[in-house]
Amino acid sequence: MLSIDVKTGREVKTGQKTDPKIARLLDELVRRLKTSAGHNLKAVLLYGSAANDSDDLPAREDELNILCLVERTGAGELESLGDPVKWLMEAGVPAPHVFTLQELERSADIFAIELLDMKRHHRTLFGEDFLSRMRVPMELHRLQVERVLRTGWLRLRQEVILVRGNEKKIAAILVASVLPFTGWFRHALIALGEQVPENCEEIILRIAHLAGADPSAFQTALAMRGGKVERGKMDAKGTLPGYLAFVDRAIDEIDRRLESRPGQT
Repeated sequence: MLSIDVKTGREVKTGQKTDPKIARLLDELVRRLKTSAGHNLKAVLLYGSAANDSDDLPAREDELNILCLVERTGAGELESLGDPVKWLMEAGVPAPHVFTLQELERSADIFAIELLDMKRHHRTLFGEDFLSRMRVPMELHRLQVERVLRTGWLRLRQEVILVRGNEKKIAAILVASVLPFTGWFRHALIALGEQVPENCEEIILRIAHLAGADPSAFQTALAMRGGKVERGKMDAKGTLPGYLAFVDRAIDEIDRRLESRPGQT
């Protein structure tokens, strides 16, 4: 839920639990963007898990998703964003996505997952909350869910092949992939018309129930990502088979259920 901070005039999520370090970084980013872009900057939004009060895993700098809405995207306007974006990336944060409002509205058909995430979990750091009036084409959302799950699964397989059983590298793969898959599973529940929990653990338990799969290895990876289990104390190599089996079974069942839904071919 969004409300207005009476001291800053900014819209914020009520009950937000942003890490103070992250909050300072975002405030400084907005200041730098406003100084560099001037009136061309229309809005700055944080979206995804970092803007979700209910998410049980704290966001890291490299997981912050930022959207900048501008009026024009000519060479001069893009160049003006260079210094603040360089500063942001040096702080470990991915470069923001830059759109005009017209571009974003026309991109809804190919960015259905991203736009739905933005609409459901976002915080307006500067400017107008333009996302509230945007329509997400849910008929295309289902197709994107199937695509990202399959491409993510293929990419995970490739990464496992390349690490050749290295314990530390396997642990890094588990930590890096567990949140993206959790997010995609959440969208799968949306596409299936299921009740969607906000908590990562509950999402995985719901998927495990639907797929008849053992979630224990996936839960171990979530615990490691959340800092509840130290990487050096987890048997990453022993966790990997169960992790892969869960992802494989879950994706197959999601595909089967989506294909059997009324109106789907």
